Amino acid sequence: MISIHFIVNPIAGTGNHGFSETFLQDYFDESQYKLTVKCSSYKGHAIDLTKESVNQKATIIVACGGDGTINEVASTLVNTNIPLGIIPVGSGNGLASNLKIPQNVKKAIEVIKNNHQTKIDVGCVNEHYFFSNVGFGFSASVIKNYEHLQKRTLYYYIKASIKSYKEFNKKRNIEIEINELESFANPFLIFISNTNELGYHVSLTPKASLQDGLLDVLIVPNLNNAKMLLFGIFMLLKKPKTLKEARCFQTKAIKLQRNQGDYFEAQLDGEFLKIQESSIEISINEQALIIIV
Repeated sequence: MISIHFIVNPIAGTGNHGFSETFLQDYFDESQYKLTVKCSSYKGHAIDLTKESVNQKATIIVACGGDGTINEVASTLVNTNIPLGIIPVGSGNGLASNLKIPQNVKKAIEVIKNNHQTKIDVGCVNEHYFFSNVGFGFSASVIKNYEHLQKRTLYYYIKASIKSYKEFNKKRNIEIEINELESFANPFLIFISNTNELGYHVSLTPKASLQDGLLDVLIVPNLNNAKMLLFGIFMLLKKPKTLKEARCFQTKAIKLQRNQGDYFEAQLDGEFLKIQESSIEISINEQALIIIV
């Protein structure tokens, strides 16, 4: 008997996906599968639900939500032998898109039933795991404003981006040192990625791979308003390094040191995060997560 546990974010995306054991039983033969559905009710709840499912000896654990929900479930499954399934019903769905997991629920269920497994790399920021990307500067500002709007659609993501563009250089006072070699005052963007998409088919690292054992890094120093707008255009064209100020490279690890400012503002897989430590170690754990694709 295959025991599949579904960890569901009931408000992900439009919130109209209607997951229940009754709904899922139409797709899974009860003689072969035992289904359990658990709904998260607050940020971080999916972590506790997944730990419970691990202790209950689930065969497969499926994250039903967006990149934030997937991060919470997947983080609990790193370096275990339990595969992660994904039913992407969030707004951006960057990781699922990178893995070519369909956004159509019925097709995503078929992927889980086929149970074709592979292993992917996992990024780590101090004690936090990430699977898609982590960003500082503008990308963190966008996610912070996005969360305040409390609606996860492309329209509100654009709205948050415009607000961040207008306010980005106001009241910022941070200096970040990278690998003890270069310092940037109020950097526009530091983006470290494990995938080639950050959601809504937007990419800052189009050549990134989940299975190459490397992180793709994009660093953009402080920009004036005109250059910020120009970078936004290049980003939409998936050619961010066309901006001459942009630096791109691959690495297995990178260290950020905060020489000025009270904390790091970061986004990690589309969720806003304040990091109080003065230094951050970002590294890659190769082949650390089993995932169904």
